Formats: sequence, structure tokens, C-alpha cells
Amino acid sequence: MSVEIYHNPRCSKSRATLALLEENGVTPDIRLYLENPPTEAQLADVISQLGITPRELLRKGEAEYKENNLNDDSLSDQQIIALMVQFPRLIERPIVITNGKARIGRPPEAVLEIL
Repeated sequence: MSVEIYHNPRCSKSRATLALLEENGVTPDIRLYLENPPTEAQLADVISQLGITPRELLRKGEAEYKENNLNDDSLSDQQIIALMVQFPRLIERPIVITNGKARIGRPPEAVLEIL
């Protein structure tokens, strides 16, 4: 089973999710998404696997959210995805992906349902 985690080692939820995976015998491929952001197509695929809208994946507390006027409801999904790729801090974390499914690790235990 191939498992990938969009990981930020500075985030306590991300670290807890990674530890939980490892405790369950899973050694995921770690994507340091702040250094290696997904492409627009990859992020669109992850959002589809999560079953949410791009807007639901946004971190609203980040400076980039306010600076790019992301509370503007007229922005298209594609525009939101493009901004998340350009400013990956906007992407909620951590995200675990496996077998065509994805979950956000908030709480970390949420990822266990796709393993």
C-alpha cells in the first residue's frame, strides 16, 4: 500500500499524524509540500479525493489569505487552486493520500479510516 503525507514538520498536527501512521506500521512517502508544492492538477486530484471544495482546503488564518483577497466569493475553484500552489501555506495540513482516497489529519485519527 502506497501512502503519501503532505507534511509540515513545524506543525504539531502534522507531526502527530505522521507518528500515528508509523505507530500503525505505515511508512509514508513524505511530501514537504511547502518546499515541493503540488501542481495544480495534483492538488485538484487531492481535493477530489478529499470530497471537498478548494475553498474548504484553505487555511484562512494565513497572511496570504488576506493579501490575495481569498474571501472573495467570485473567485473560481481554479483560481483558488492556483493560489494554493503559488502559496502552499494556504493548504490545510496534513493530508494523507492512499488508494485513491485522502483525509486531512485534523484530528490525526481521521486518517485511519482510509488505511
